[in-house]
Amino acid sequence: MTNEELIDKFETENITLAPLQKRALAYFVDEILVSVLFALIYLDQLPENISTEETINIVNDLFMYIVLLKITYQTFFVWMYGATIGRIFLKIRVISTVDLENPTFFLSLSIASFRIISESLFYLGFLWAVLNPKRETWHDKDANTLVVNAR
Repeated sequence: MTNEELIDKFETENITLAPLQKRALAYFVDEILVSVLFALIYLDQLPENISTEETINIVNDLFMYIVLLKITYQTFFVWMYGATIGRIFLKIRVISTVDLENPTFFLSLSIASFRIISESLFYLGFLWAVLNPKRETWHDKDANTLVVNAR
């Protein structure tokens, strides 16, 4: 879909892009939810009476599990609902620019995976949205998706 066709479709369907502030707050909510979920799952693996340094080492050993949990969370919710819990709370959602519907499973997986890369590169993929007129992050551009206000 060309930009002109997309603009026409947005006007026809009364779709508006989500503000960056809402997206940032949704991201923050999701990060807290994933962190709490991670703590609930892995808290029993932390022995009692250990030093802060030992705790950090154990959490570092679990890093790949954190990444896997984040990818699973993002993929599932974006695929099934078009939004994570944070986005649902803030009334925004992810849509495919091809059909204006929820992204497919593979697009959702791509989005979630690319988000991790953006985070790893000092959040530059997210900063890109500030400079982009369609407020697309790197993972939005890669998957041809946009984040819009939910109806």
